[in-house]
Amino acid sequence: MFIAQGNTKENVFWKYLLGSFILFCASLVGQLPFIFGVYIKSYKEKIPYPNTYEATVGFLDSNLALFLMLVSFVFVFFQLYALVRFFHKQSFLQLITSRNLIDWHRVLFSFSIWAGITIISTVVVYILYPEDFIVQFNWIPFLLLFIIGLLLFPFQIGSEELIFRGYLMQGFGNLAKNKWFPLLMTSLIFGMLHIANPEVDKMGYSILIYYIGTGLFLGIITLMDEGMELALGFHFANNFIAALLVTSDWTAFQTHSILKSTSDPSVFFDIILPISIIFPILVVLFAKKYRWTNWREKLTGRI
Repeated sequence: MFIAQGNTKENVFWKYLLGSFILFCASLVGQLPFIFGVYIKSYKEKIPYPNTYEATVGFLDSNLALFLMLVSFVFVFFQLYALVRFFHKQSFLQLITSRNLIDWHRVLFSFSIWAGITIISTVVVYILYPEDFIVQFNWIPFLLLFIIGLLLFPFQIGSEELIFRGYLMQGFGNLAKNKWFPLLMTSLIFGMLHIANPEVDKMGYSILIYYIGTGLFLGIITLMDEGMELALGFHFANNFIAALLVTSDWTAFQTHSILKSTSDPSVFFDIILPISIIFPILVVLFAKKYRWTNWREKLTGRI
């Protein structure tokens, strides 16, 4: 049982609280290269240091800004590895899956499905509403974006999934001795940690429904599949492909993507549609392919 792999007598809940604090500190340390990069440009060019998130992110070239922001997750990833191996005395594999090895076919399948949906939907929207986009493709910055994303997005999505669907899922499982509480708590925390994203300023707090719903979706497929391979594939496709295809002035990452959206976000298309229709369809698709059974036990049962 995936969620029970951290359920040992030595892994008491206070260890997960302390570990979470250490991971938070690691994320702060990881942000120093970005802060220094902004400071150096501000000092050299005698420009005032930006005082908003949007201004700070746009202060540097978008590829450099993305690189420096994603580097912070490298610190978090290796700090998490050290915590699991030496503080919790647990194999890193147990944080990822209940299988003997990581099932990369599952990762690739999930990635392919969501990447395909993202590409097709972007093409369709562009064909229907070309006036809402600016084509900004420039192959040299785009190639650099591709390399940066390919190398560093795995650390970002790996850190987020390993922390929320692995570390905290197993930690709350140790505390509650059931599965529904970890599923709900990790989804809520995952969603609320996005509250500082610029999307919230643009769309209001309703966008948190999307983030919490996404956390719930990723948690469900992790518990049902007894591992996070599907969640890893989905999350990587969601961040990497989106960064390559479309950017806008109100998203967390501004990139040298192929297109730039000039339209305002839509509550229906950006929140209601994925949460109420697309994610449930994906759950059914995964369930059929991998023959999931015992839904109540896997999502709400005792540990």
